Amino acid sequence: MVLAAGMALTALSGCAGKGDEQHLVYEERPVELLYATGMERLDDKSWNEAGQYFEEVQRQHPYSEWSRRAIVMTIYTHYQAGKYAEASAASDQFIHLYPGSELTPYAYYMKAICSFEQIVDVGRDQASTTAAQALLSDVVRRYPSSEYAKDARVKIDMVQDQLAGKEMEIGRYYLNDNQPLAAIGRFKTVASTYQTTSHTPEALYRLVEANEVMGLHEEAMRNGAVLGYNYPGDRWYAAAYKLLTEKGDRPEIAPDPNGKKGPETPDAKTNKKGWFGFLRPDAG
Repeated sequence: MVLAAGMALTALSGCAGKGDEQHLVYEERPVELLYATGMERLDDKSWNEAGQYFEEVQRQHPYSEWSRRAIVMTIYTHYQAGKYAEASAASDQFIHLYPGSELTPYAYYMKAICSFEQIVDVGRDQASTTAAQALLSDVVRRYPSSEYAKDARVKIDMVQDQLAGKEMEIGRYYLNDNQPLAAIGRFKTVASTYQTTSHTPEALYRLVEANEVMGLHEEAMRNGAVLGYNYPGDRWYAAAYKLLTEKGDRPEIAPDPNGKKGPETPDAKTNKKGWFGFLRPDAG
């Protein structure tokens, strides 16, 4: 019996196609066998093959409980394979078909994560960053008490830091290009809209710098005072204090090496979690 089952599983692995990605030859098969083979491929981290078996479950048994589970597994395998568009599409499919399922929060979360994983460095277009922010916020709004919302909140902080970084890059460009007024607008956005990010101390320093360039000494002093009050131990306040004293001003707060520093840049790499446990079929 065991030998026969093993032979059956082997027979199901036949594929057709050219290139690196093979495709299953259509043959009507028991749903349990299709699904079990998909799980085998998944456990072997053969993401593309696993996804094909789960998609075959959906094609051959579209209205079954197996199909519902297979869509969830398809989301996961596409995500692991780096096929974010396909994983997002599978998430949309699940949300449309099963809006009230206990696994629907996972589908919303994975759609957000697919955008999050496509965030690029601040020197490039931030469309994925903005999309990730909206989708992660949607997860928090829909499922505020869930584990997904807990992780989404952390990633929202990372997204905010990324968007602030983009504003800083543009502001520094304007400042170096002798456009201090345009630079001030960018730095003010960081200091107000993204004030909890790691870029805030530098943004306040750059406001001191840009206002001094424009001869607005009182405004420079005000921004320096805000920086010194909130982050007296930060290197950016030490730089602001030095700049202001060189201009003949005397800030009330002296730099304090033991004082409070600005927040650190969040690290997405150390915050990644293994979400496979949430989508094992026997968990939901």
